Amino acid sequence: MARVSQGRIQGFLRCGDNAQTMTEKGRALEDLICYLFEKIPGISVTSRNPLNVFNTQEIDVAFWNEKHPRGLPFLPEIILVECKNWTQPVSGQEINWFDSKLRDRGLAFGVLIATNGITGNPAQLTAAHSTVAAALREGRRIVVITRQEMEGITDTAQIALLFKEKLCELVVKGTIVTEAMP
Repeated sequence: MARVSQGRIQGFLRCGDNAQTMTEKGRALEDLICYLFEKIPGISVTSRNPLNVFNTQEIDVAFWNEKHPRGLPFLPEIILVECKNWTQPVSGQEINWFDSKLRDRGLAFGVLIATNGITGNPAQLTAAHSTVAAALREGRRIVVITRQEMEGITDTAQIALLFKEKLCELVVKGTIVTEAMP
């Protein structure tokens, strides 16, 4: 278990809060995610913001997972992360776009970092929750992590536990419930 600096987390978040452009806001969140994930044993950044060969899709961050026993051995080798540092919840349309990126690459797992959660009602599977549920039915698991959840992280064991809880919740409930939701 590696410690995570609350000061660094808050610094990245402040940088995003004070950014002048959406690109800068996104970059600050990507920097935070790279910091957090690279603290996890066996996880390394393989690329940031690459376009596919058709120049039609960009991936925010791609990680390689060595499946270290103290890391994330229960997750696949390739982990794609989409970062949305927005003041509003992320819509189903945006999650559908991320899901398309996963599907186009033959991947069954992805992480959406949505600072203010996602739209809709998890119990009724409305809006973005409908998209998460549809992806699950097709064999793709999309985990959503919010700003509030990231602010509570103090070590890498908590990150692994958060992923385990999110995956179990996704499979058991058919969607995710984020702490940013009312």
